[in-house]
Amino acid sequence: MFQHLLVICTGNICRSPVAAAMLRAALPDRDIASAGLGALVGQGVEPTARELAEADGLDVGAHRARQVTPAMLSRAELILVMSEGQRRAVGELAPAALGKTLLLGRWLDGGSLEGQGMEIPDPYRQSRDAFEQTHRLLKAATAAWADRL
Repeated sequence: MFQHLLVICTGNICRSPVAAAMLRAALPDRDIASAGLGALVGQGVEPTARELAEADGLDVGAHRARQVTPAMLSRAELILVMSEGQRRAVGELAPAALGKTLLLGRWLDGGSLEGQGMEIPDPYRQSRDAFEQTHRLLKAATAAWADRL
């Protein structure tokens, strides 16, 4: 059973902190953290992402973006990323982590990655509709992972 999970996106202000909060709500006995590959260090959750998360009863108010480190990757037993490019970037940063790095959308249908799941698009600086679509994907993806963990 995976106890230490790490959710990664780009800036650590939209997708990964919200997905981590969703996983913590579903799996309260686990250590679930988030970070970014190009983190906007110190920033809180992007306002639209925060509004959607809070509407679902998630508390993301204390979140501050942080840059992923090799130590974080080493500690995590499962690393969930939003895209295949991010999975490759994790592998470049810490080759030993590649085998435990999977797409957050791994269990979602409709992905173009031939059985590897679905990438979850970055809504940063996009429309509210883009944030809402990403939020729906995060909910479905985290629920699927929670069922399997």
